[in-house]
Amino acid sequence: MTDSKPLDGRVALVTGASRGIGAATAEALAAAGAHVILVARTANALEEVEERIHAAGGSATIAPLDLSQGESIAKLGTAIRERWDKLDVLVMNAAMLGSLTPVQDIDPKEYSRILTLNVLANQALIAAFDPLLKNAERADVIGVTSSVGADPRAFWGAYGSSKAALEGLLGAYADETEYLGRVHVHIVDPGATRTRMRANAFPGEEPESVKPPEVVAKAILDRLTVEVPTVERVRVDA
Repeated sequence: MTDSKPLDGRVALVTGASRGIGAATAEALAAAGAHVILVARTANALEEVEERIHAAGGSATIAPLDLSQGESIAKLGTAIRERWDKLDVLVMNAAMLGSLTPVQDIDPKEYSRILTLNVLANQALIAAFDPLLKNAERADVIGVTSSVGADPRAFWGAYGSSKAALEGLLGAYADETEYLGRVHVHIVDPGATRTRMRANAFPGEEPESVKPPEVVAKAILDRLTVEVPTVERVRVDA
């Protein structure tokens, strides 16, 4: 390991890696020396991220799949266990915003999809990779949340409640693994960031008025290279 490649020899998996915070984080981890497994639904977009990583001298593998299909996560876990004996970094970034609407008007079918991707898929990821995380000398699990997960806001009930559930899930996993002394859980609130989800939520906002995803990616990378308390909740400001 060198200062320029602090993650040399580590294996990282990033969901929602085809664009935005996920893509920026994957590229930052690869630049730091990690081999990054890129997970998202769109193969073409993943290939573009992979090409940028390779062009910059990094290493990556794409794994196109729909995280809302639980069996696909189990299959991915099996495939990765056949190739690697550990997973050093798990970044759970993929999420669905859904409609911003009063609680009484939440569409049950859409709410089910939100909970499936934002909560159930992340539990399935932890279940699939827990053995590999525990095999790592140091394992870092990063869950990307939102301010509305901790501070409820009108019309954000569906998305906010899914993020609150994710934070509770991560807090429990951190408590369950703290005895090991080498599994670190991070709850990261990226704050206002220039992403497609942000544009959908705030269509009248000038994109240049908020920070780019690379700022969040750097904050995540920084946490992987220092000793920090497990289950610390951090907000990334510009």
